[in-house]
Amino acid sequence: MRVVIIEDEKPNATRLKNILLDISPAIIIEATLDTVSASVDWFKQHPHPDVALMDIRLADGLSFDIFPQVELSCPVIFTTAYDEYAIRAFKVNSVDYLLKPIEKDDLQQALEGIKKHAPQPGPTEMVEQLLQFFKQKEVTYRTRFMLPFRDGYKTVLVDDVDFIFYAFNVTHLVLKDKTQVALTQTMDELEEQLDPNQFFRANRQHIINISSIDNIQNYFSGKLKIKLKRDPEREVLVSKEKVPLFKQWLDK
Repeated sequence: MRVVIIEDEKPNATRLKNILLDISPAIIIEATLDTVSASVDWFKQHPHPDVALMDIRLADGLSFDIFPQVELSCPVIFTTAYDEYAIRAFKVNSVDYLLKPIEKDDLQQALEGIKKHAPQPGPTEMVEQLLQFFKQKEVTYRTRFMLPFRDGYKTVLVDDVDFIFYAFNVTHLVLKDKTQVALTQTMDELEEQLDPNQFFRANRQHIINISSIDNIQNYFSGKLKIKLKRDPEREVLVSKEKVPLFKQWLDK
């Protein structure tokens, strides 16, 4: 089986590679791609694989953006995090879907399912059905956090969050009064839970509230540097690949 991995987080891509080769050393990983543009270019220039593993959120957009630009002739397994109703939608449309972190048994079952049921409906058609599902589904985002406090708990509103950062294997919530609180959630989980109109994943270490931005400066190699109002010494960089997505987020 020939496989293409589309994933912008290197640890996740490496994990997928290791699991695939553990399932079968005969699996050929033809390419590992991390952006929409690189994926489109690759599919236009190479024979399509037997299956593509796609994360949905990439550095320069959503993997859905690949489909209008190139007609895929291979089935797709999405690897990201959404709720159980979305998972059912994928299953109904014969597109497999795996929750991160990906487990070997789940991926193996998905690959075997593709073998048994090939040929399948076109991926473009299935993704269009999925997009219609999301449009019809009411999306709700986290509005507060319940946090340990002294001998009990306290509630913190999401509107009071200035930014979130990851350091020393711990996720930290920073409030507008500069209070810092450790969270149990991962950055990936928070990215899914927070309203994307209000919060942006600037890089692997930072999620920022739009109200926390003081100014934005050009930086080396096409990157941008964000200056925060309440923490001006903190360096928050937006990668060159993510700059178009960041500008789009600001210009809504």
